[in-house]
Amino acid sequence: MRPSLAALLALLLLPAGAHAEGMPQLNFANPLLLSQVFWLAVIFLVLYVLLSRLALPQVASVLEQRETTIQADLDAAHRAKANADGAVTELTEASARARAEAQAAINRAADEAKREAATQAEALNARLEEQLSAAEARIKAAHTAAMGALRQVAGETASTLIGRLTNRPADPAAVDQAVGAEITARGLG
Repeated sequence: MRPSLAALLALLLLPAGAHAEGMPQLNFANPLLLSQVFWLAVIFLVLYVLLSRLALPQVASVLEQRETTIQADLDAAHRAKANADGAVTELTEASARARAEAQAAINRAADEAKREAATQAEALNARLEEQLSAAEARIKAAHTAAMGALRQVAGETASTLIGRLTNRPADPAAVDQAVGAEITARGLG
């Protein structure tokens, strides 16, 4: 009954002009107004009790269940994010390891190819060295043979020229001595 008393006090404190002008809502002389205020208070009290005892606890439980579900979803999302971060870290490490292993394999293959190339180059150099030595020996032999033949050819040519120019045979000892001196002077012998 407190709400009706509070309403009555509020109505009494209203300005006197409201009564004087004849506002029917504030006419307390009307018995209908008091019964309306009483039933308003009773209905308000019943609705308050019904809402506070039945509806509001259900709404509170729904809100609490929703909060629990949201928190569980957030926890699951945090766990999934942590798992994903761990997987990304693991993938990054595996990728780095694979790159390092691939680079090591490339380096090993390159080193092996260099060693094989060096071995082949050494074998080729040895074969070329042998061929060069053989060629030098052939050249030296040909040079020696040519030099030996040069003295003879030069002597015969000089004797023939002297014989044709002088119409007499040339002295073989003098021609041989002159050809030998000329070959020695030119550093061919």
